[in-house]
Amino acid sequence: MANDPIHQFQITKWIPIEVGGLDFSFTNASAFMVATVAAAGLFLYLTTTSRALVPGRLQSISEMSYEFVASMLHDAAGSQGMKFFPFVFSLFMFVLVANLLGLFPYFFTVTSHIIVTFALALLVIGTVIVYGFMKHGLGFLKLFVPQGVPGVLIPLVVLIEVISFLSRPISLSVRLFANMLAGHITLKVFAGFVVSLSAAGFLGVAGSILPLAMTVAITALEVLVAFLQAYVFAVLTCMYLNDALHPGH
Repeated sequence: MANDPIHQFQITKWIPIEVGGLDFSFTNASAFMVATVAAAGLFLYLTTTSRALVPGRLQSISEMSYEFVASMLHDAAGSQGMKFFPFVFSLFMFVLVANLLGLFPYFFTVTSHIIVTFALALLVIGTVIVYGFMKHGLGFLKLFVPQGVPGVLIPLVVLIEVISFLSRPISLSVRLFANMLAGHITLKVFAGFVVSLSAAGFLGVAGSILPLAMTVAITALEVLVAFLQAYVFAVLTCMYLNDALHPGH
């Protein structure tokens, strides 16, 4: 069990709750999603309460996060897109903190489950569709008809555009889920090698040096991936929101 790299992703019920035959149990995944929101909210609150003229390190991190997401959204969707800043910033911080919490031993990585990442992706695409039709009405459908396409090719192009649009939540969710899943499995495998070899005497301890070095290197890489995947999720969200604001190609 200790060396099983898949065991870390198992969902367990902490508080069983069943209503009308439906399972609403509070699980370890639920607990760490609550912990993610609490940790992100508490960090932002504590680091911005004083708002010192000369910011400290933690306040600087908060301000840089704010400016980073604001700049990314403005570049992708223009000034009109800034109305979505709270939405994009919340997604960025949730994904980032969830990824980082998952790196601690015995913690749970909620972004390694496709149901969580797919729910986030559906939230993004749902926002795009709802706002697109609210703002443009049927004009939002121009998103699927690029300008300058010959009339004879319009049916084919529309079909391709529709398939591309419908694949967005799949690619958005699978990218985040697969990267976190694969990274944590690799990290657990090399850490398991270290434990197993260390129990084999002097030669085993000597042989465990390489897997130990790989474990440290992969841990550092996973920290980078945690930031990178949060960035990719946020920047793609900004690009999709731009389609809702400006559906014409």
